[in-house]
Amino acid sequence: MQLEQLVSKFQEKDVKAFETLYNMYSESMHGVIFNIVRDNEIAEELMQDVFVKVWHKSDTYSVKKGRFFTWILNIARNAAIDKTRSKNFKNLNKNLNADFFVDILQNNESLDNKTDAIGITKFVTKLADKCKQVIELLYFKGYTQKEASKTLEMPIGTIKTRNRQCINELRTMLDV
Repeated sequence: MQLEQLVSKFQEKDVKAFETLYNMYSESMHGVIFNIVRDNEIAEELMQDVFVKVWHKSDTYSVKKGRFFTWILNIARNAAIDKTRSKNFKNLNKNLNADFFVDILQNNESLDNKTDAIGITKFVTKLADKCKQVIELLYFKGYTQKEASKTLEMPIGTIKTRNRQCINELRTMLDV
């Protein structure tokens, strides 16, 4: 079954379509969420919440606005960012032991393998360095545009423009 048909059945609340899409995307979603929250249990819980939300809001997806995977990825990314900004999450992380930070530093590789379940790394690595930096911060590490601007010491307008250009470049590569 083609993805368009699968998504259409999903929007019609077909449970088999849900299961198929879950199997296709859950590992990628978990990787994206984990890269942001850095806690496996929270990532697992958020991933489940994202799929439930997507199920209930499936009628809001339109192929005209972009790919299904991009839509669900943005929902997952936003949910993870929202979680890290929550008071509860911040309080939970106040008492983290030093091992957590050592693990982040040791395992904070660019374009983590968990994120690459769909094979996107091979495309991102073909981008220019300026694109890799922006894509990595915004999509794989969960930075806001403002945070990326500060980290890369660039105006926010430049971050927005590069992000748009780099995503378009990725779309071009994926259409080949």
